[in-house]
Amino acid sequence: MARGVTRTPPLNPPKPIPLAEAQARLFALAAPLGAETVPTHAADGRYLAAPLSAARTQPAADLSAMDGYAMRADDLAGPWRVVGESAAGHPFTRALQGGEAVRISTGALLPECGGAVLLQEEASRDGDRLAASGGAPTPRHIRRAGFDFRVGDALLSAGERLNPGRIALALSGGHGALNVGRLPTVAVMDSGDELSVDPAACAPHQIPASNGAMLAAMAAPFAASVRRIGPVGDTMEALRAALEQAEGCDVLVTSGGASVGDHDLVRPALEAWDARIDFWRVAMRPGKPLMIARRGDQMVLGLPGNPVSGYVTAFLFLLPLLRHLAGSNAALPVPLLMPLAGDMPACGDRTEFARGRMVDGRAVPMGQQDSSALASLGAADCLILRDAGAGPALVGEMVPVFPL
Repeated sequence: MARGVTRTPPLNPPKPIPLAEAQARLFALAAPLGAETVPTHAADGRYLAAPLSAARTQPAADLSAMDGYAMRADDLAGPWRVVGESAAGHPFTRALQGGEAVRISTGALLPECGGAVLLQEEASRDGDRLAASGGAPTPRHIRRAGFDFRVGDALLSAGERLNPGRIALALSGGHGALNVGRLPTVAVMDSGDELSVDPAACAPHQIPASNGAMLAAMAAPFAASVRRIGPVGDTMEALRAALEQAEGCDVLVTSGGASVGDHDLVRPALEAWDARIDFWRVAMRPGKPLMIARRGDQMVLGLPGNPVSGYVTAFLFLLPLLRHLAGSNAALPVPLLMPLAGDMPACGDRTEFARGRMVDGRAVPMGQQDSSALASLGAADCLILRDAGAGPALVGEMVPVFPL
């Protein structure tokens, strides 16, 4: 029996539950963390907590879409006399009269009474005398007021993730600050006597402690902070001390020790820490010994110790949980359909996620699919989904693919 253990792992572990059920139960356990207001320019990666409507019209007035000359819409024959200039940020300040034109820049305000633009390359100018030399003035080169959006128009939905384009949209819509979901705080704990902190100094019976760094890197874009705990030894005393360091975080992620062996102590340590286990073991490959628990307001994810299993379960459970807590309206990853570039064998009774590469629009399964093989994980850029009980998949068959 493992050191410091006062109870024995169950001889008959629970039957694995289906993947979709497991993900639904995960979301049911965790409510979004509420909202806060941040400057719009600092909101990249955050999720809107409320729908966003335009507070201004864009553009607010008619603008030129090209460099050239502006004149009245009822005065297109020319010639014209150039009476001034309208540059971006420096408009011409009076109404145009018949026979008049103003030099105008792309994005500049169209003068009052202006209704057409003659392109610069289609104009002939001698001093202040202007004539058309290859085309005619046209209203096609005018961006009309409100063509993009008007005050009150819906811009973004609640739960959408802000990216650079959406930040630009929000600022253009008149919003210098945004109401966004609060990001969760995360603690990542890896455990196992075999783990070495120094990857360059591993004894034959050790392996580098890579899972914690991998999981922390995955979580970082969706978290307010990520702190590392461990590696932690395989004793109840060490695990209890480590769990105390996770007090106050929104999400605790453990790696390793969640299976049924004599040295797999994370589950009993969590129970002794007053965490309530909701489910344990999911019908998926890799990643079956996944555990989900709750302790007060804290969510706990016990991920498998095999690195590929840890990566896949983090992709399908940890990242969706963090998005959900931060207010996402689409927390689960969405697959693409791609044709296979290589045959795949029939599946067993679990949903399978095979590492692959996307090459020339096709999904190429990796040759090595062992759950401890990091070389194929490092080379992969997608996961190929295979449903439980599916027969062999042949070259050219369309399969769901999750880009990584």
